Amino acid sequence: MQTLRLNDRQVGEAADILRRGGLLGIPTETVYGLGANGLDSQAVARIFTAKGRPQDNPLILHIPSADWLERYCEDIPESAYALARRFWPGPMTMILKHKSIVPAAVTAGLDTVGMRCPAHPVCRAIIAAADVPVAAPSGNTSGRPSPTNMADMLEDMDGKIDGIVDGGPCTVGVESTIIDLTAQPPRLLRPGGITLEQLESVLGEVAVDPAVTRLMGAGEQPRAPGMKYRHYAPKAPVTVVQGAPETAARYIRANLAPGDGVICFDEYAPLFEGHPVEQLGPSTDVPEQARRVFDALRWFDGTDVTHIWAQCPDATGIGLAVANRLNKAAGFHIIRAEDGPPPSA
Repeated sequence: MQTLRLNDRQVGEAADILRRGGLLGIPTETVYGLGANGLDSQAVARIFTAKGRPQDNPLILHIPSADWLERYCEDIPESAYALARRFWPGPMTMILKHKSIVPAAVTAGLDTVGMRCPAHPVCRAIIAAADVPVAAPSGNTSGRPSPTNMADMLEDMDGKIDGIVDGGPCTVGVESTIIDLTAQPPRLLRPGGITLEQLESVLGEVAVDPAVTRLMGAGEQPRAPGMKYRHYAPKAPVTVVQGAPETAARYIRANLAPGDGVICFDEYAPLFEGHPVEQLGPSTDVPEQARRVFDALRWFDGTDVTHIWAQCPDATGIGLAVANRLNKAAGFHIIRAEDGPPPSA
């Protein structure tokens, strides 16, 4: 299959691919998505084949406005509209009860579905032109780091999908926040570009699902994408080092072995001279860390490193999303620098 390259003005051609049951690489503000007509079970099945995605991992439906919610969802609480007024279009997905029109292939057999209105104007224009909801996970091979530009998505999907739209680099850099509004209190299933604190400002109490900070068990079914399986992982194993930035950096330097690489905050890069280094951004600029984290993880696949050490921001604000992605990439292999052996330098 030849993957058609489209620019951001070819909205009609992109919409045609979706309407005829094709797979489309679609830009969003979070990451590039692998989109298909969310009402076409056969098209949705092609997503799972192209990604190598487990069948029990549900998908998100993307819509151009909150007006479309009632087409696909029922028993919609007022809190959904309150969140939509505050954060849509934007990087937030709401878990709601779905109508029978939504195929089981999208929901993994659950009675709920994730709904999102993306902020990227080209993405919304394509969905509106296609006049169908777009089911779209991240546009990477399952388990690998998510793509934040067209080139990274083509690295995984060239020849496997019908087309891809170049919408430029993603401005958020991590996938959407997922909030389950069918739970009481509402439950954060995946942190993202809308922070826990922002959700609490609208909803009041918000519970945090244990899967945000640990691996799910083999028998547990995920209620949303990104919860259960090892995600975002480069080929080399990753160890996340938490703690104050300078303490964590010195711990990593003291424990570096030949062949190790490092993901670090910009100001600590000189400590790791002689090793492959990807800079995550300044330690004080967490939004920039979110934009860079997947590029940093993916970069190491072009090297011969055998192990990657990663500094990690505090799990507050959007730092919770960055920490979640790094921890999942590491399979939750986490060290707190203060808890480890004292560094020798």
